[in-house]
Parts: sequence; structure tokens; C-alpha cells
Amino acid sequence: MPADKVEEHADGLCYTDLMAGYYTGAPDEVLQAIADYSAWFFVWDDRHDRDIVHGRPAAWRRLKEQLHSALDSPADHLGHGDPVVAGLADSVQRLYTFLSDTWNARFARHFHAVIEAYDREFHNRAEGIVPTVDEYLELRRLTFAHWIWTDLLEPSAGCELPDAVRKNPAYRKAALLSQEFAAWYNDLCSLPKEIAGNEVHNLGISLVIHEGLTLEEAIAELRRRVEECISEFLVAEQDALRFADDLDDGTVRGKEMSAAVRACAGSMRNWFSSVYWFHHESGRYRVDSWDDRSTPPYVNNEAAGEK
Repeated sequence: MPADKVEEHADGLCYTDLMAGYYTGAPDEVLQAIADYSAWFFVWDDRHDRDIVHGRPAAWRRLKEQLHSALDSPADHLGHGDPVVAGLADSVQRLYTFLSDTWNARFARHFHAVIEAYDREFHNRAEGIVPTVDEYLELRRLTFAHWIWTDLLEPSAGCELPDAVRKNPAYRKAALLSQEFAAWYNDLCSLPKEIAGNEVHNLGISLVIHEGLTLEEAIAELRRRVEECISEFLVAEQDALRFADDLDDGTVRGKEMSAAVRACAGSMRNWFSSVYWFHHESGRYRVDSWDDRSTPPYVNNEAAGEK
């Protein structure tokens, strides 16, 4: 993105505001690394979109493989000629300094799956395939990176959680609901932009095509699902907090785990308010103000070799 575009649009996109609203208790260096990674994620998402729109499958396949490589060996890709590859390398190298190699391997495993999910979305969109509702929901958990953002709760809390804690049903359900809300609210707010761009990956679009709903009915169903996430989270949150209390068994380790789970649950709650405000403040979703409702004004096609 050229300098004038950055000056014109970067602050209005509110990308760093989004992360600052999630991980409010994170140390500054952790929050900065997460915010930079999140901003990179949006840029990558736009590159993916333009490769689809302009029919560049070879370019996408090349980028996909380079991202897989950068994730596994970021130090070898810091000077990569493609800034999207170099940006991922820089982001993950910083994220990998906060916790153990075990956490790093888990993060990498989860993000490899996200990259492959983006590849499946590329195929669907290139072929005009609208996934069924169930297919979409499964894929959306990957393209929205549910488990990546959940992994990042831990460096924010300053504590790596063992499998027995992370996979506890009370903790996992609250984490999943916070991400489902975020993904589905994003679908609700981006629906006009994605319809204008002939998208096929949106829960509302799957509801129209495969469930026979009208657009108005699909929007109402999206709203219902979003509201249900909020109600279910309020119950799951209490279960997670009770689980945190149970972890405090009088030992130093138990007290540490209890405090970490409480901190993570607090960040899960933050997803709701931060996602809500981001979608109403960010220029990314103000499609009515764009000359071309299918193309964000901050995308510079010539920078990607387009005319």
C-alpha cells in the first residue's frame, strides 16, 4: 500500500483498535505483536481476495506454499521479496518468543490449517461453489482462525495452559462461542460487500442458496444466531469461571492456572464488545461510501501487478 493510501485509510480501518480491545491485559510487547499479526492477516485476506477476483491461481498457490514455509522457519523469510511473506515471518518470529516451543508448534499447526482452509475457499470462489450451511460453518472456524485467536489468549495472560485446561469443556465452549460470535457478526456486517462482489463464502449466502431463505430471512437468521451466541456465552462464561476457581487448589501452580483461566475468560468476553465496535467504526465495512461496493478503496491493484 503506498504511503498516501496508508495515511488516508490506515487509521480509519481501526485494525489495531480491534486487538487492543480484545487482549486488554496483555503486556505491551505481546499486544503489539498480536496487533501487527492481526493487521497482517487483513492484508493477506485482501491479497487472497484479489488473486481470486483477477483469476491468479498460480500466484495464490505460490503464496500459499511460501506462507507455509515462513510459518515453519520465519528467520529464513524475514527478507523475502513479497512483503506478505516477510510480514508473516516477522509476526510469527515475535510471537514465538513469548511461550514454549510446544505452544509455538501448536500455533503453527493451527495456522497451517488456516492457510489450507483459505485454499479451499479459493477453490470454492473460483468455481462459484456455495458451501452448504454445515460445510460453511466448519470451514469458517478455520478461515476466521478460531483456534489461533484462542491460542493468543495465553501469551496475553502470560501463561501457557496445559492440554487438560485448554481442552476442558467449560473453557473450550466459552472460547468457541466468543469466536462464533465474531465470525457470524462479521458475516452479518460484510454481507452487503460480499453480495456486491459476487462472493460465495458468507453464512447469509449459504442460507439463501441452500436453505431457501430470502435475503431478509437470512439476515434475521444471522441476527438470531449472533444473539444466541451471546446468551450461551453468558452461561459458558460462568462455567469457565467456576472451573478457574476449582483449579486453585492451594498450590502455587494451581493459583497461577486459576488466574490465567480467569484472564483468558475476560479476554473472551472482550471479543464481543471489540468486534461489535470494530465493525461499526472500521472503514473496511462502510460499503455505502465506496464508489465500487465490491472493492475497498484502500486496495491498490497496481501494487499487485494489476491495471
